[in-house]
Amino acid sequence: MHDTIGNLISRSARRNGAAPALLENGHSMSYTQLDEDSNRFAHHLLASGLQPGDKVAMLSPNSMDFVVAAFGILKAGMVWVPVNAMLSPTEIGYIVQHAEARLLVIDEQLAAHPACAAALPQLGMPLLRCGPACAAPAASGATAAAAGGTLRHALEGQPATPPEVAIDENDLALIMYTSGTTGNPKGAMHSHRSVMAAVMSNAVTISIVPQDVLSAILPLFHCAQFSMSAAGLACGATISLSRGFDPAAVLATLARDRVTVMAALPAMYGAMLMHPARATTDLSALRLAIYAMAPMAPALLQQLMQDFCPRFALGSGQTEMFPMTVYFPPEQQLQRSGNCWGQATPVNDTALMDADGRLLGKGEVGEIVHRGPNAMLGYFKDPQATEAARRFGWHHTGDLGMWDEDGYLHFKGRLKDMIKTGGENVPAIRVEEALLGHPAVAVAAVVGLPHDEWIEAVTAFVCLKPGQSTDAGALREHCRSTLAGFEIPKHIAIVDALPMTSTGKIQKHVLRANHQALYN
Repeated sequence: MHDTIGNLISRSARRNGAAPALLENGHSMSYTQLDEDSNRFAHHLLASGLQPGDKVAMLSPNSMDFVVAAFGILKAGMVWVPVNAMLSPTEIGYIVQHAEARLLVIDEQLAAHPACAAALPQLGMPLLRCGPACAAPAASGATAAAAGGTLRHALEGQPATPPEVAIDENDLALIMYTSGTTGNPKGAMHSHRSVMAAVMSNAVTISIVPQDVLSAILPLFHCAQFSMSAAGLACGATISLSRGFDPAAVLATLARDRVTVMAALPAMYGAMLMHPARATTDLSALRLAIYAMAPMAPALLQQLMQDFCPRFALGSGQTEMFPMTVYFPPEQQLQRSGNCWGQATPVNDTALMDADGRLLGKGEVGEIVHRGPNAMLGYFKDPQATEAARRFGWHHTGDLGMWDEDGYLHFKGRLKDMIKTGGENVPAIRVEEALLGHPAVAVAAVVGLPHDEWIEAVTAFVCLKPGQSTDAGALREHCRSTLAGFEIPKHIAIVDALPMTSTGKIQKHVLRANHQALYN
């Protein structure tokens, strides 16, 4: 065993021993206990008849059990398949079956949910329950779907020493499925080496030290939170676990655990900033707040820097290139206009490429491409998609970008978000930025919809801030100050909510599908 993810925990345990590795609801788990419990779970898996290389799926919110199980799977030389716990039973079933998982580790409370309980038997595989509820005996009325052993029971009687399994750093470690903004999710395969490369790069990029306490508010089944938490564990820091997002509860956790580094979505920061409890919450330990997944309105960012944390940074990446791939540091925030993503992190190269594979220079818009040891091995059981994603020797993100004069990357939208209207190309992100500049607008999504005259018509869907009001006419007039005539939306719909994935990405394919006939 060399540079493997499981060995990360063993190394930290030798250095940090009794120091707290995990915090959850006022309880703590030391590095020694995390190392030994994950070893015990690895032994249990191997004793159950599973073999190194077998896939083990996990369906759970954040918890200590989640971390123990994940590292136990990896220490056993098996392939960890984390599943988004907020997906529908149909989507969960697709992922688990597509991944060819042989065991499902599932949170007790999820397993007891009626919709999930009804769907689990159809998966036809063994279940093992985890989560805070597993510490107590199952209620007498527990459903058959929740039947089976628990993680805590699985650890009993197992050795606390590492299992003797030969694991190479280039072996498949995990299959992490994309969020499915364009249809069925694809399984990005990562080796131990690719994940460890990202983990160590994250540790360097944000200068993690053993005295740090890192938040785990975002789900650990997502690549960003897992890689950041693993970076903290590699450095001997403490991870503060939150099961989900509730503004008041998270604020209380940040204060109680004295969190120093946190990561959250822009909407989460906004909700905490506006919550009545914010004024009385002590956030003095917080030295860095990272945002991701979506742009931050400049006015909100300024207010957060004043009233929440003085140092904000943007981290970007994607499941296929274990994050972070680019980083926009605190000292550059508010210094650059537009949706700036910063510069490449130490682990990977980042470039812009045209359709013919030519690398582009400053001021030119092209597809953002990466290469480095944090790149995925490929898409599971999808060689055509794998080949398409690695043309010309680089990983193709599907994102458009431009380098500014100082070598900072600016996000210019998605390739599929380039709206072709009346012979002109309109980046959806440009129109969205204009709409977000209106003081009443909280969220904006812009898509191209079929139109007899324009081929595609620029169409906007916006959500307003609480207590604010405006209309489509006023928003169009606002856009005239920054957009060309052909870029101004032909139609602006003010809606209560937008379809989103669990990780905060707007599902534009849903908007397109639901409004195909808008102009007909």
